[in-house]
Amino acid sequence: MRRTGWRGSVIAVVVVGTVMVGCGGIVSPDLFVVSRTGGSPGAKLTLLVNEEGVVHCNGGVEHHLSDPQIIEARTIQEDLKTHAERHESLSPAPGSVLGYYVRDQDGSVRFSDNSPGQPDVTRKLALFVLSVARRVCGLSQQGA
Repeated sequence: MRRTGWRGSVIAVVVVGTVMVGCGGIVSPDLFVVSRTGGSPGAKLTLLVNEEGVVHCNGGVEHHLSDPQIIEARTIQEDLKTHAERHESLSPAPGSVLGYYVRDQDGSVRFSDNSPGQPDVTRKLALFVLSVARRVCGLSQQGA
């Protein structure tokens, strides 16, 4: 019979402790994080959305999306896949007000509110961000 000594006991305790902590605290993966910038008051926003519909605005407390909003977020993430894999960066046209940077497991996309040739999904994302900031996170119109 092999003796493990104190090192074996420490490893066993660490493994058991890790498993026990993991059982009660399963964290869902993030769908995407969006950073919005701009010169107007309240334009700066960071929105983090996870797979289960938990959302954080500007690193604040967690809020929960409705089921239709979760489906919309997942659809946006799926529709962004090809663009994110290519790490697309669309330049703003003159007069741009807001800039967006979205990152997910597939890559990233950068665009502005008036980027020429932007795909429909970027407009859906911009509207989703505005809607969630106002209706879910409770940011004022100026801060949304």
